Formats: sequence, C-alpha cells, structure tokens
Amino acid sequence: MANKNPPNPPYQREKSPPLPSPGPGRGAQARGEAREQIVHPPPQDRAGRVVLDDARIHRALMRIAHEIVESSVDGQELYLVAIPNGGVPLARALAANLAELSGLEVPMGILDTTLYRDDLGTRGTRPRLRRTEMPSSVDERVVILVEDVVNTGRTIRAAMDALMDFGRPRAVKVVSLVDRGHRELPIKIDFVGKNIPTRPGETVRLRVGDRVKAEAMEQAATGGSSDALEPMQVVVLSENDSRGFDAADGWGGDK
Repeated sequence: MANKNPPNPPYQREKSPPLPSPGPGRGAQARGEAREQIVHPPPQDRAGRVVLDDARIHRALMRIAHEIVESSVDGQELYLVAIPNGGVPLARALAANLAELSGLEVPMGILDTTLYRDDLGTRGTRPRLRRTEMPSSVDERVVILVEDVVNTGRTIRAAMDALMDFGRPRAVKVVSLVDRGHRELPIKIDFVGKNIPTRPGETVRLRVGDRVKAEAMEQAATGGSSDALEPMQVVVLSENDSRGFDAADGWGGDK
C-alpha cells in the first residue's frame, strides 16, 4: 500500500522570526554607530604623559623672559623669530612677558624652515609649506629663535639658514620650551624651559587650546592684539599614540 504522506525533506531548517524593521533614520544611525566604534580616538584623547601643564609652561616662559632681559644690553636689539607651528604661541607669550618686564615692544616674526630641511631629497611626500612673516630685516639684531621642542637640532640648523635670507644678525640665540636630547648636530639651547629625558621611540608634543588659538588668529586678522596667552600643555606620547597627531592637531614638536 502506497504511503500517502510525502517524506520530510532532508536537512529542513526552522525559519527564524523576521527581525523588526528599523524606524526612520535608524539604519543610518546604526551605521554611524558602527563607524564610531572603529574610528581612532582624536589625538587629544589618546594616552600621554603630561610633563608640563599650562601653569608650569607660563612660569617657564616668564623665567626665560627674565633671563633674556638680563642678558640683553638695552632690549632694543632683540628680535623674536618663531618656528611654526609650536613656536608661534610661545613667541607671543614671550613678547607679552618682555613688554611687561621691560616695557619694550619686541618685534616678532614667523619663519618657515621647510625648504631648508636637509631631508627634502629623501622624503617620499611633498612637504607642507607654512607661512613666513618677517616684519623687517634682521641686520644687527640679536635674533632669538623660539621653538617648542628641540630633539635632533636639524630644525634649528634649517632656521639659521633661512634666517640669513633676511639679513645678517649680530647674534642668534635659541629658546626651547623642551629639550629632550638625542642631538644629531652641535646645537646649543641658550634658554630652555625644561630638560625632559625621553626614549628614542617616544614623541614630545605641545598642545594648544583650539578656542584661544582661533581667537588669536581672529585678533591678528582684525588688527588687534595677537599676544593672547593660549592654554598649553606638553605631553610625551608613545610611538602608537603619536601617529596622526600632527595632521589632526596642527601644532608641532620633536625636531
């Protein structure tokens, strides 16, 4: 007698209940949340060892200003030249301190050293040029190069070469907020904020408050005072933490 019931199909799987459909905009939100989970944290949130906070930085800059005044004959010959990016807010703070201590309005320039680097022929990418603003010649001036972090000394050498395009200074001195050592050239720092021993794989960075930085740029564009004291912080980052820091933050360190 034939079996009227058809055989069950092999490997039959039980169907799962359908998932609820997402509400309006929920799909895009979910995709956004997925992207947020894989995006690397911004540099300011990455782990870093704070070695100088804002208060200690400004105390160091005031001490350096006192040392500059004491080493100067009358202050009239002084000329501050900032190396971007990190040297710019430091030079502005130094100019304000010198005005407070001596009553002198010390001229300040900004000098890009990119085209004077000694590794232009070996870099695989085109270097990013920064602005140069030199209000006058440096003839017979005591030029004070202002840098945030000095490492190998190669940026200071490049700055000295670039400076000669603007005259023949009487003397050139160097200010650095941080000297981390590992020198490759015989460069001497005349005024230093702090000596910080570091490992070769570590990176030292100066962080500057974005809000105050924007205000200073706006004041400079409108002809106002540009010597606002930006909130600053110096951190030591590991090799992994420092990746991508320059492109996102826009300020410097380690040269």
